[in-house]
Amino acid sequence: MLTLQHFILQKRVLNMYRQVLRASRSIPDPHARAETVAWFRSEIDRNRHITDIHAIESKITVTLREVRQLLRVS
Repeated sequence: MLTLQHFILQKRVLNMYRQVLRASRSIPDPHARAETVAWFRSEIDRNRHITDIHAIESKITVTLREVRQLLRVS
């Protein structure tokens, strides 16, 4: 059963995924675009088992920083 905080974090991750999809449209190379989305998706799948609120928040922060850096470079 999800707590309210888990539900909120789940929505943050979903919103980040949508942002990545939108931002990846600006990547001209279709292969690089697909790799970027696949990387983000694999990050979500790899961390799916984490239930600790602070660990989830930390993963969100780190992943968001990596996404911003990756999309800025592309």
